[in-house]
Amino acid sequence: MTATTVKTSPIEGQKPGTSGLRKKTKVFMEPHFLENFVQSIIDAIGGATGKTLILGGDGRYFNDRAAQVILRMCAANGAKKVIVGTNALLSTPAASNLIRKRDADGGFIMSASHNPGGEFEDFGLKFNGANGGPAPESVTDKIYNRSREITEYRIIETQDADLSKPGAAKMGDMEIEIVNPVTDYADLMETLFDFGAIRDLFAAGFSIRFDAMHAITGPYAREILERRLGAKPGSVVNGQPLPDFGRGHPDPNPVWAKDLMDVMMGPDAPDFGAASDGDGDRNMIVGRSIYVTPSDSLAVLAANAHHAPGYAAGLSGVARSMPTSRAADLVADKAGIGSYETPTGWKFFGNLLDAGRVTLCGEESAGTGSDHVREKDGLWAVLLWLNILAARRQSVAEIMAAHWAEYGRNYYSRHDYEAVPKDRANDLVTRMRGLLNELPGKEFAGLTVGAADDFAYTDPVDGSVSERQGLRIAFTDGSRIVMRLSGTGTEGATLRVYLERYQPANGELNLPVEDALAPVIQAAEEIAKIREYTGKDAPDVTT
Repeated sequence: MTATTVKTSPIEGQKPGTSGLRKKTKVFMEPHFLENFVQSIIDAIGGATGKTLILGGDGRYFNDRAAQVILRMCAANGAKKVIVGTNALLSTPAASNLIRKRDADGGFIMSASHNPGGEFEDFGLKFNGANGGPAPESVTDKIYNRSREITEYRIIETQDADLSKPGAAKMGDMEIEIVNPVTDYADLMETLFDFGAIRDLFAAGFSIRFDAMHAITGPYAREILERRLGAKPGSVVNGQPLPDFGRGHPDPNPVWAKDLMDVMMGPDAPDFGAASDGDGDRNMIVGRSIYVTPSDSLAVLAANAHHAPGYAAGLSGVARSMPTSRAADLVADKAGIGSYETPTGWKFFGNLLDAGRVTLCGEESAGTGSDHVREKDGLWAVLLWLNILAARRQSVAEIMAAHWAEYGRNYYSRHDYEAVPKDRANDLVTRMRGLLNELPGKEFAGLTVGAADDFAYTDPVDGSVSERQGLRIAFTDGSRIVMRLSGTGTEGATLRVYLERYQPANGELNLPVEDALAPVIQAAEEIAKIREYTGKDAPDVTT
C-alpha cells in the first residue's frame, strides 16, 4: 500500500470563512475539490508526518465519504494516528475536548454547523488546532494561499476503514483509533456540573424538552439528560441524527425550532426547553412562556456560573462578539472582572481563553461556552442552565425578571436578509462605510447618533489586528445598530442587522421586544436603505 501523488491545479473558492469552508455539498463532491482543500490544510500546518489528529463530523450527507478521503490523505502524508468517532461522528465541542484530552496536534471537523444538510444543501470542513480551537486567521490565510498554488495532493488508494464500532485499524503505516463519540464528552460534563442536584431537580418533577433537530447532539443529550441525569424518557425529541436533518434546518432559533417554541408557549409547556444545532455548538434556551435571547443567556450564565462546581471559584472574565448585546458587560462590570469585545468567530476567543483572561464567552448567534474546550458548546450551556435552576429553584421567567431588575434590560433582536445578491449587499456596505464619518450628530427616527465606525480589533494577547469586522452606529441614549455580512452562507450574501436598546433597572423592563426596538429598526432603515438594496420588505429571519 503506497501513497499516490495526484496532479491537480487550484480551484477557486477555497477561502475559509469565520468557521472553515462551507459550500454546497455537490461542490465538495466535485473532482479534486475536497482533496485540494485537505492537502492545503495539511501543507499549511507544516505537514502531517508523525502527528496525531482527530476526525469527526455532524453526520450530514457526504460526512461518511469525506471521512474516508481524509483518512487516506492523512495516511499518505505520514500521520502517525487518527482518532475518529464511530461512523465518523463527533460534535464540534466533543472534537475540541478530544483534541485537548488526547494531546492531539489538531483535528478535522466536518460540518456546516447550523446550515441545512443533504445532497443539494451544504457541507463544510474546518481544521482546529492543538488547543482545540478553530484555526486562527494566520493559519486560515496560509490554507487559502496554499489552495491558490497547489499542484498535487497525496492519497492512499485502499479499502474503506470500518468505522462502525469502537476499536483499532490500520491504513498503511497509520493507526486509526475508533472511539465512542459521546463518552469522553459526557464524562467531562460530570466534572463541571452538580449532576446530583440536577438529578434531584428531575426527581422532583421538573420537566424538560430538548430538541436535537435530527442533528449530532441527539445521542449526547439522551446519554446525559435521560440516562445520567434521569430526565423522563422521551424528553429528547428528534434525537436521531440524519444526513438531511429530517429535511429541517438545524438552526436553534424561534423560526427553525418553531415546534419547540409552540410547545413552550402552550398551556401544557414543560418547565424548560432547549435546542441545539447541526454540529452541537449552538443552543437555544426557552422557559415556560419565555424565550431567552442568546445575549441574555450569556449574561445570566455569567452572573450565576458560581452555582456550578466547575465555576465555583468565580470567573476570570467574560468575552462576547461585537454584535452580541452588552448585557454581559454589565455583569462583568459589577463583578469587577474583565470584559472583552471581539469580532464574530469563535477563533477570536481562543487567545483570551488560553491566556486565562476569560472563563465564559458568547455570541449572539446562539453560541456560548467556557474554558473547558475551545469551541462554543450547546449542551454545556443547557447543563449550566439546569445547574442554575437546580440551585435557585426558580423558573426561567423568574430568573430573567430578577436579572433585569438588577442589571437593566438590553432589548435585542437580529434581522437576517438572506441570499441577497452579492453585488447589492456589497454596495450597501460600501455606501455605509462612506457615511460613517457624517453620521454623528444626526437624528434618525428620534434617535441621535453619538458615534459610528467600522469595528477593528487588536488582540490583547498577541497584538494581531482584524479590521472591517462590522459597522457600528451608537446612539446617545445607549441604543445601537450593527451591520455585517455573514460568512456562513453558501448562496449570495446574508446581511445581518443587529438592533439593541437598553433600559435601566428602573426603566420599562416588560415591553414587547418589537415595540422597544421600533425606533431603532426605523433608524436602521433610514440610514442604510435596507429595502432598496436587498429588494426585501422584511427580514427573512428575525431572532
